[in-house]
Amino acid sequence: MTHSFDAIILGGGAAGLMCAIEAGKRGRRVAVLEHADRLGKKILISGGGRCNFTNLYCRIENFLSSNPHFAKSAVARYTPADFIALVEKYGIPYHEKTLGQLFCDRSARDILGMLEAECQANGVTIFLNTKVQEVQRTHGFVVRAQNAEFRAPALVVATGGLSIPKLGATSFGYDLARQFGLSIREPWPGLVPLTLRPEDSSRYGDLAGVSTEVIASCRGQQFGEKMLITHRGLSGPAILQISSYWKNAHLVMIDLAPDRELTAVFRDSKMTRDSTTLRAELRKILPHRFADRWLDFHAPTSWTNHALADLEKRIHAWAISPAGTEGYEKAEVTAGGVNTDELAAKTMESRKVPGLFFIGEVVDVTGHLGGFNFQWAWASGAAAGRAL
Repeated sequence: MTHSFDAIILGGGAAGLMCAIEAGKRGRRVAVLEHADRLGKKILISGGGRCNFTNLYCRIENFLSSNPHFAKSAVARYTPADFIALVEKYGIPYHEKTLGQLFCDRSARDILGMLEAECQANGVTIFLNTKVQEVQRTHGFVVRAQNAEFRAPALVVATGGLSIPKLGATSFGYDLARQFGLSIREPWPGLVPLTLRPEDSSRYGDLAGVSTEVIASCRGQQFGEKMLITHRGLSGPAILQISSYWKNAHLVMIDLAPDRELTAVFRDSKMTRDSTTLRAELRKILPHRFADRWLDFHAPTSWTNHALADLEKRIHAWAISPAGTEGYEKAEVTAGGVNTDELAAKTMESRKVPGLFFIGEVVDVTGHLGGFNFQWAWASGAAAGRAL
């Protein structure tokens, strides 16, 4: 069976649905092809099931890309306020958690239901369980699935990245980009826990569950939030944030005492310089078990001013050389992707192949933790949908 549309969108996630809605509003006949048995699986699990759907403080600095200016146009033309207006139109209750992060009060199902309702209202046709087997381009695009063929002059690739393969993530979008001659910035897991080398793992692995406020730094970037010790390594918001910038062989520097001075107490000439006093001071800053363990391996070799100054430096720059990451299975997002040099920033259309668009996670634009990746999905989806 052959179906004809004005535009075919591959992928029924956040970006694909927003694109379909915006195109449908403009009277375009749109088909969304989704290989899974339901739409928006990643939406449903996001934010612990509450969906951190945007961030009030969205700025271009919140996005990682080989071209740091690429996202400016789309993000400026579809803002958090635009998405919030849609959420409020549907009466979905939400709250700000921290740092501008907006979550549903009830469930991520509210957001998916809203997107599905908008698709229905704007005449979008959804095809579930539709696994694409082949894409060709002649005068327009021909998309072949097992039992159907779809034709349209425009094709939008919104197939996501490699993150969370158990939800069906594949390299399809990258493969399709290469098929049409577009270059890819090699993907890597982003917003992902880091694993420790055996030496550090043996030292700290049994402290799994302990968390503390830190500043994590790597390759000129730094993030101040919670760090969580896990059985395999380090996680928590600060670590997830810095993981998107970490590459093999780079150190991650961790400030364990932000805005605190551990050894200041020893400036008092009456204060005894000994391990008991030092341990008591560190326990004021870190969880007790972690404070004790860290000192087991970093205690000063003497109590001179020089040795204390060296300890002060180390508490603010604990150097960790990660063994790796927990990979795409635990990564919230895929960094890298379709090279932004290949796309028009205003429309997301390929510069080489007219009518071919790439949006969302498949593109080399990755948001920080906290709702920014959803905002990129809405913004890039809207940009393409308006251009179709």
